[in-house]
Amino acid sequence: MDDRPEGPGDDERFLVVDGRRWRREDPDLPADVRGTLLSHLGRGRSAVGRARRSADDAAVARARRRVDLAKHGLGERGDPWWEQSATARRRRWEHALAELAALDVDEDAAPDDAGSPDGA
Repeated sequence: MDDRPEGPGDDERFLVVDGRRWRREDPDLPADVRGTLLSHLGRGRSAVGRARRSADDAAVARARRRVDLAKHGLGERGDPWWEQSATARRRRWEHALAELAALDVDEDAAPDDAGSPDGA
Protein backbone atom coordinates (compact mmCIF):
# COMPACT_ATOMS: atom_id res chain seq x y z
CA MET A 1 0.00 0.00 0.00
CA ASP A 2 1.19 3.51 -0.85
CA ASP A 3 1.68 5.71 2.24
CA ARG A 4 1.78 8.96 0.27
CA PRO A 5 -1.02 11.46 0.97
CA GLU A 6 -3.93 11.83 -1.42
CA GLY A 7 -3.51 14.59 -3.97
CA PRO A 8 -1.95 15.14 -7.35
CA GLY A 9 0.23 12.41 -8.77
CA ASP A 10 3.88 12.87 -9.70
CA ASP A 11 2.90 13.65 -13.30
CA GLU A 12 0.98 16.69 -12.01
CA ARG A 13 3.72 17.71 -9.58
CA PHE A 14 6.81 17.40 -11.75
CA LEU A 15 7.99 18.01 -15.30
CA VAL A 16 10.88 16.02 -16.73
CA VAL A 17 13.19 17.81 -19.19
CA ASP A 18 16.26 16.03 -20.55
CA GLY A 19 16.00 13.46 -17.76
CA ARG A 20 15.93 16.09 -15.01
CA ARG A 21 12.86 16.48 -12.82
CA TRP A 22 11.55 19.99 -12.17
CA ARG A 23 8.70 20.96 -9.86
CA ARG A 24 5.66 22.33 -11.65
CA GLU A 25 4.07 25.60 -10.60
CA ASP A 26 1.08 25.60 -8.29
CA PRO A 27 -1.98 24.91 -10.47
CA ASP A 28 -4.23 26.92 -8.13
CA LEU A 29 -2.49 30.24 -8.78
CA PRO A 30 -4.92 32.89 -10.00
CA ALA A 31 -4.17 33.84 -13.62
CA ASP A 32 -3.17 37.42 -12.76
CA VAL A 33 -0.83 36.26 -9.99
CA ARG A 34 0.72 33.65 -12.29
CA GLY A 35 1.25 36.26 -15.01
CA THR A 36 2.89 38.71 -12.63
CA LEU A 37 5.19 36.07 -11.16
CA LEU A 38 6.17 34.82 -14.63
CA SER A 39 6.93 38.38 -15.67
CA HIS A 40 9.24 38.80 -12.67
CA LEU A 41 10.84 35.45 -13.45
CA GLY A 42 11.58 36.50 -17.03
CA ARG A 43 12.89 39.89 -15.94
CA GLY A 44 15.11 38.24 -13.35
CA ARG A 45 16.53 35.69 -15.77
CA SER A 46 17.29 38.41 -18.33
CA ALA A 47 18.93 40.54 -15.66
CA VAL A 48 21.10 37.62 -14.53
CA GLY A 49 22.44 37.26 -18.06
CA ARG A 50 23.12 40.99 -18.46
CA ALA A 51 24.80 41.22 -15.08
CA ARG A 52 26.97 38.17 -15.69
CA ARG A 53 28.10 39.55 -19.06
CA SER A 54 29.06 42.82 -17.38
CA ALA A 55 30.74 40.97 -14.46
CA ASP A 56 28.60 42.90 -11.94
CA ASP A 57 28.39 40.54 -8.96
CA ALA A 58 26.01 42.79 -7.02
CA ALA A 59 23.60 42.96 -9.97
CA VAL A 60 23.80 39.16 -10.40
CA ALA A 61 22.83 38.72 -6.74
CA ARG A 62 19.89 41.14 -7.07
CA ALA A 63 18.68 39.42 -10.25
CA ARG A 64 19.00 35.96 -8.70
CA ARG A 65 16.97 37.19 -5.73
CA ARG A 66 14.17 38.20 -8.14
CA VAL A 67 14.29 34.76 -9.81
CA ASP A 68 14.23 33.00 -6.43
CA LEU A 69 11.27 35.03 -5.15
CA ALA A 70 9.32 34.42 -8.36
CA LYS A 71 9.99 30.68 -8.23
CA HIS A 72 8.93 30.53 -4.58
CA GLY A 73 5.75 32.42 -5.42
CA LEU A 74 5.01 30.04 -8.28
CA GLY A 75 5.48 27.10 -5.92
CA GLU A 76 8.52 25.75 -7.75
CA ARG A 77 10.73 26.19 -4.68
CA GLY A 78 10.20 25.96 -0.96
CA ASP A 79 7.63 23.71 0.68
CA PRO A 80 5.81 21.60 -1.92
CA TRP A 81 2.52 23.28 -2.86
CA TRP A 82 0.65 19.97 -2.69
CA GLU A 83 1.54 19.69 1.00
CA GLN A 84 0.28 23.19 1.86
CA SER A 85 -3.19 24.34 2.81
CA ALA A 86 -4.98 26.79 0.54
CA THR A 87 -4.25 29.53 3.08
CA ALA A 88 -0.53 28.72 3.18
CA ARG A 89 -0.39 28.67 -0.61
CA ARG A 90 -2.02 32.11 -0.80
CA ARG A 91 0.37 33.46 1.85
CA ARG A 92 3.29 32.07 -0.18
CA TRP A 93 2.42 33.92 -3.36
CA GLU A 94 1.30 37.09 -1.57
CA HIS A 95 4.62 37.22 0.28
CA ALA A 96 6.55 36.71 -2.97
CA LEU A 97 4.55 39.45 -4.73
CA ALA A 98 5.16 41.88 -1.85
CA GLU A 99 8.90 41.15 -1.84
CA LEU A 100 9.08 41.53 -5.62
CA ALA A 101 7.21 44.85 -5.45
CA ALA A 102 9.71 46.01 -2.82
CA LEU A 103 12.56 45.12 -5.20
CA ASP A 104 10.94 47.29 -7.87
CA VAL A 105 10.63 50.20 -5.43
CA ASP A 106 14.29 49.81 -4.43
CA GLU A 107 15.36 49.80 -8.08
CA ASP A 108 13.21 52.83 -8.88
CA ALA A 109 14.60 54.73 -5.88
CA ALA A 110 18.23 54.15 -6.89
CA PRO A 111 19.82 57.39 -8.13
CA ASP A 112 20.82 57.50 -11.79
CA ASP A 113 24.28 58.78 -10.90
CA ALA A 114 25.47 56.93 -7.82
CA GLY A 115 28.73 58.90 -7.82
CA SER A 116 27.05 62.24 -7.19
CA PRO A 117 25.76 62.99 -3.66
CA ASP A 118 22.74 64.93 -4.99
CA GLY A 119 22.06 62.46 -7.83
CA ALA A 120 22.72 65.14 -10.46
